[in-house]
Amino acid sequence: MGRDAHARAILGPELCSQLANTRVLLVGAGGIGCELLKTLLLTGFGHITLLDLDTIDLSNLNRQFLFRKKDVKQPKALVAAETAGPFNPACTIEPIHADIFEPRFDLAWFSGFDIVLNALDNLGARLHVNKMCISANIPLVESGTAGYLGQVQPIVKDRTECFACMPKETPRTFPVCTIRSTPSTPIHCIVWAKSYLFNKLFGESEDDEAEFDEALKNGENPNEIAELRVEAAAFTKIRSSLSSPNAPALVFDKIYSSDIKRLLGMEDMWKSRTRPVPLEYTAIRAGTFIMPERKKPGTQKLTSGVANGQSNGSKAVNGNGKGPADSAGGLKDRKALSLEDNVELFASSVQRLAERQAVTGQPLSFDKDDDDALDFVTATANLRAICYGIQTKTRWEVKEMAGNIIPAIATTNAMISGLIVMQALHLLRRSYDRMRSVYVRTKPSAPLGVGTMAPPNPYCAICRDVYMPFPCNPEIAVLGDVLRAVGVAKAEDEADDDDETMTGAEEGRELREAFVYEGNRLLFEPEMGENAKKTLAYMGVTWGKSLTVTDYDGKVVNLNLVLLPLPPDHGDVKPFIVPPTLPTLPLRPPPPAQSAPPSPEKPSLKRSAPEDDDIIDDTRAIKRIRTEGGAVKAPAGQDTTIREENGVLILDDDEEDDIVELD
Repeated sequence: MGRDAHARAILGPELCSQLANTRVLLVGAGGIGCELLKTLLLTGFGHITLLDLDTIDLSNLNRQFLFRKKDVKQPKALVAAETAGPFNPACTIEPIHADIFEPRFDLAWFSGFDIVLNALDNLGARLHVNKMCISANIPLVESGTAGYLGQVQPIVKDRTECFACMPKETPRTFPVCTIRSTPSTPIHCIVWAKSYLFNKLFGESEDDEAEFDEALKNGENPNEIAELRVEAAAFTKIRSSLSSPNAPALVFDKIYSSDIKRLLGMEDMWKSRTRPVPLEYTAIRAGTFIMPERKKPGTQKLTSGVANGQSNGSKAVNGNGKGPADSAGGLKDRKALSLEDNVELFASSVQRLAERQAVTGQPLSFDKDDDDALDFVTATANLRAICYGIQTKTRWEVKEMAGNIIPAIATTNAMISGLIVMQALHLLRRSYDRMRSVYVRTKPSAPLGVGTMAPPNPYCAICRDVYMPFPCNPEIAVLGDVLRAVGVAKAEDEADDDDETMTGAEEGRELREAFVYEGNRLLFEPEMGENAKKTLAYMGVTWGKSLTVTDYDGKVVNLNLVLLPLPPDHGDVKPFIVPPTLPTLPLRPPPPAQSAPPSPEKPSLKRSAPEDDDIIDDTRAIKRIRTEGGAVKAPAGQDTTIREENGVLILDDDEEDDIVELD
């Protein structure tokens, strides 16, 4: 029978033979990637390159079944290839532990594959792979999961919409004053602890003034911004005293007592908000602290205490009775921490982080898998929530929210990996009419949603551009020479330059004015003549990057010059190679017309006629042509039929100008 007998019977001998020679790039070895690698091997793919930057974490083991506890902290790509290799010894797996953004993974590298499969959870990386596949004209299957939900999207240049055709949801941001002065939800407290307080005490110093200036431009309260400037300046002194034994008390008194009392002095802030209450470090640790009564706007007082924040008189522990310094394992992550628990966890985490920083002498950065950092963010966020009367969170909930963890389920990953391979088979067969976007849903009657492939978005900034490989030596290639070679207008001070170096393909080509970008950096415009004299390397443009040439008048689509190394036998004749025939840039479609919002209909004063179930309402017809007089008529003797679909009348006729008369 052979190990591939069933696959050969289902797929056919021709496709099975093709799979053995297919070169697949699998980007990502996480939840989807592990399942997908297994499915590819068992299907019969012969050459797989597996690329992933991440290392194995303990939390991965419940769904990434190619890893074991002994593999924690090891590169995912290497371990996955080693574990899954025996599933199909005939397949060659090349694992790469690296970042997909590295310059070596350029256009030429992507062009060496027959198909690319994405198993990423990072939006930036997914957009990058999408752009590289579009520029290399390599088919891509995009995928993603979130709990019980998932989706698979095959992408073919000029045939389907790409991953960038539809706008993606941007990460949520919060106003400065909300985060630092007036939080109202748990996420406000967690973002404050993770992105502000942690960096202020242990991370790299940030430019607060620029952030405050931007907040003022956005219309935030000037008085609150002025108070925040004072608060930020005080952290300089606090940070210098972190090595002292009294550091936890100093930090606590500043942020939970002094800062809160200072904010309470701004009466205007609390006219429509619940007032926070200050906390006392020494009293809480001594067990004598009593939560003050909290006032709501428009009332004299409110009952004391907050959710999960009242003193319970119990000994402060970190969930499992071992004390706050013990950060390993157990069910402690699920335990609701009391006020005393949070204070003890705060003191312990501040001391641990301060000791680490003193040893390394380097700023620290937050990592959800760093127990010390997570303890600090959990405690500080919960204490702030207690001050403001907000629901506190368990350590596990804080980890999910601070680390932006999307729930992952092994069964969903397995379903998605199978759907990816099915779409990949359609792509390899070139059965483009059978490709589908597939969605895994939580609908019992129809768990899979299937949609036909949409055409490319004519206004997409990625797949509608023209991409041209551009072999060059960035060290000696001058930007002005490159732009002249591809038809961009010369700068004024270069108008008299000698053009003897131009090839026959470049001579006589119509020049035009343009903007030139590398990523988001503007390198050239008609008024930037000096930059035209600089080399590409001098401006930070090297192999693996691209120059985007945007027409000055916006009449044609962008031209992307993707930089590649020169061939070994090219020599030093010229610093770049221009193809004999430059690509034609299609005209850019006009922007979609902005339709005016419909004016509200005036209510009719006439009584509506009684409804008759045997009569179809003619106002629902969607295909009719009116004469100049406004009547709807049909030619005499014309055989015309009317059918109803989903409550809409549709006219079936052979002539485009057929007209039907409806009474």
